[in-house]
Amino acid sequence: MKKILILITVTIVAIGCQFNETMVMNDDGTGVISVEANLSEMMAFGGSTFIDSSTIKMDTIIRMKQFLEEKKDSISKLSMNEQRKLKKLENFNFHMLMNSETSELVYKITTEFTDVNEANDIMNGLEQSSNLMPNKDAEDSKKDSPEVVGVAYSYKNGVFKRDAFIKDKKGHQQQVDSLKKTEMFMGGSNYTLNYTFPRKIKKTSNPQATFSEDKKTVILQKPFIEYFKNPDVLDLEVELED
Repeated sequence: MKKILILITVTIVAIGCQFNETMVMNDDGTGVISVEANLSEMMAFGGSTFIDSSTIKMDTIIRMKQFLEEKKDSISKLSMNEQRKLKKLENFNFHMLMNSETSELVYKITTEFTDVNEANDIMNGLEQSSNLMPNKDAEDSKKDSPEVVGVAYSYKNGVFKRDAFIKDKKGHQQQVDSLKKTEMFMGGSNYTLNYTFPRKIKKTSNPQATFSEDKKTVILQKPFIEYFKNPDVLDLEVELED
C-alpha cells in the first residue's frame, strides 16, 4: 500500500497525468464537485512495476464520516493540526480505482454541497489522502502534510468565482524547484475545469474558456505545470443570465 501512496503523492505530476475538476450546480446554489487525478497513461508506461503484486487491483471508496469514526483512536495520535484538517473533510468521499491489467489508475475526491464554499477544502483532501489509506506507517502518520495551494469558491447573485492561491510560498517554491528535472516530460499533463450551471452563461472572466452548445457548461484547460507554478491561471468568474 505504501507504494501506491508514493505513486499518488510523488509521481502524480508524471507524464500524461490528467486532472479534472468537475462541478454541477443547481439553481438554489447546491450541487456536487469532484477532483479526479487520472494516472492511467502512467500505468500504461510501466507505472505498475512499482506496485506490489498483492495490490495490483483495487476499487476502494472511503466515506469520510465513517472513516473518522472507525479510525478515531489512530487519528487521535496525529497532530492537532492534522486532526483539524481531517475533520474538515467529513463530508467528502474518496475513490481509488487501480487495475494494472487494464492500465487504470484513477483517484477521485467528491463532495455534495449546500453552498459551494463548503468545497474550499477539496484540495486539502487530495493532500491529506495518505492519512486515509490503510496500513499507513505510524511514523509517517505523525507528520503534517503540507498545504501549499488552496482554492476558494463562491456563488452569489448569479456570479460564481474560483480563486486559487498559494498558501505556503516557501513550500510552493520548493515543490516547483523539485519539478525542474522532470518538467520537460510533463507536456501531456493538463488540469481541466468543467462546470455546469442551471442557467445559461452570460460571460466569463477568461477569454480562453469554451462553452457547451446550450451555454450552461464552461470548460477551461491549462497545462498542469503552468497551473502548478501559477495557480492564478485557472482563476475564473462566471456570470449567469437572469
